[in-house]
Parts: sequence; structure tokens; C-alpha cells
Amino acid sequence: MADDDWRIRVELEPERAHGFLDRLGLDLSSRARELAEELKEDRLAVSRDDDTIFVYAASGAQAETARRVVEAELKEADIMPRLVRIEHWLQDEDRWDDEPETESWEEDAVARGYAPWEVRVSCRSHDEARELADRLEQEGRQVVRRWSHVIVGAASEEEARELAERLHGEIEPGGEVVWEVMPPNPFAVFGGFAG
Repeated sequence: MADDDWRIRVELEPERAHGFLDRLGLDLSSRARELAEELKEDRLAVSRDDDTIFVYAASGAQAETARRVVEAELKEADIMPRLVRIEHWLQDEDRWDDEPETESWEEDAVARGYAPWEVRVSCRSHDEARELADRLEQEGRQVVRRWSHVIVGAASEEEARELAERLHGEIEPGGEVVWEVMPPNPFAVFGGFAG
């Protein structure tokens, strides 16, 4: 099965991108049609993002053939691209090979002062929650205590899982991530909803 893990990035002047996309989809020149003969059994996805056109391919060889078709069509249309480049998807790094390595969302959240993961612990009493919160703060952890509940920030899912196991708590995404996936709500719900 094709993974579409290769693509050709074609950056054009803004006024040229839409017309060129139409040419690729409908009206290839004779030279481009000759080159495209190798791809006749394949279906390549093509998309546009403002002034950039992307042609997705299943292999490096297929991407190279598609690049030659794209360049022939650009020449026929007398369009000088700002960039034509083959890119490869790096699955383990979740990025295209020509993109710079970036921080994980967890590192980004920590850098902005949020705990990307939270461990939520329901204690048996108010005093037990206070003692747990004090102990965790002495360990240098970010802690929020509300009556008999304690919320502890963690920098990674692994750290949160280890802490949850030690404290018998539950983990979930925290900090800014929660705000991005849910409407702003200051209430952290422990367990189910009351009936």
C-alpha cells in the first residue's frame, strides 16, 4: 500500500499558483504528457496552500518522475518557480526532511510555563491532600490542591505515568493542551458526574 510519504513542493508567485494547479489537473503540455506516461498507472494527490503546490507520491522514484513532469509544465507555461524540491516524510520525527527539528508539544508547553501532563489524585481527606501537596512541593513539583484533591504537573507522559502509579492517581493532558481541546473551563473534574 502506498504511504504518500514523498512530496514535491512547488513555490510560485501568488498569482500563478491557482492557474498552474489547473494545468496539472487538466491540461498538461505535450512534453509533460510524455514524461507523465511513466505515472499513468498511478494517482498522485495534488494540493495547494496559498502560493505553494504539493504533489504527493508513494516513493522517491515516483516523486522524481513527478518532479520532471512539474518542471516541464512550468517551462511550457513560462513560469519561474521560487522553489521546486522533493521532500521525504520522517515518520519517527513527525516532520518533512527539509523542516528544522522542533521541540515536542510537551517541551513547548513547558517552555511557556505550562505542565503538559497532569496527575489527578483524590485523597481520603482534606488533611491527607494537604500532606501530599506539601510533600510533592518539597520534591519541587508544581501542585494545586483543592480540598481533598491534588493536581500535580508533569513534563512528559512518561513522568506523569510514573507519578500516577506512585500516587495512585489518574493522568491526562494538562496545561495549555486541555485549553486547546476544550472550551475554556476552570473546573478540573475528578471522576464521573454526579447524578
